[in-house]
Amino acid sequence: MAEGLKLTCLECGQVNRVPADRLGSGPICGVCGATLADGRVREVDLAMLEKAARTDALPLVVDFWAPWCGPCRMMAPQYSEAAKALKGAARLVKLNTEEHPEAGSRYGIRGIPMLAAYRGGREAARQAGAMPAAGIVDWVRRAV
Repeated sequence: MAEGLKLTCLECGQVNRVPADRLGSGPICGVCGATLADGRVREVDLAMLEKAARTDALPLVVDFWAPWCGPCRMMAPQYSEAAKALKGAARLVKLNTEEHPEAGSRYGIRGIPMLAAYRGGREAARQAGAMPAAGIVDWVRRAV
């Protein structure tokens, strides 16, 4: 039997166990049916970010952004492309720092956009500034 990896459903918060060999086939949450690792960027709140970063076996990459930030808006389509390229290897999420201003002090954010990669419940790396999709993919692969 394949080893199971814990993944937090980013819709309902339920922790699911997914066989590692099924990550690429679009596993779904056992409670709400949402996809768990489909190569799409998901918007999360602080509570969901903290739970997924602490629990998930798959690396979690967070884009701290705000709607008024020009570089953040420029990087958004690149971040989505990177999520597709990293499907099954990492999950990419976004946290709106305007809606969650306490994220700045809690995560030590000095400027946005800022990417942070989490693995095994800890921050593995961070990178400030907008990047193209290929740069994001390379950074994630090196970071985690």
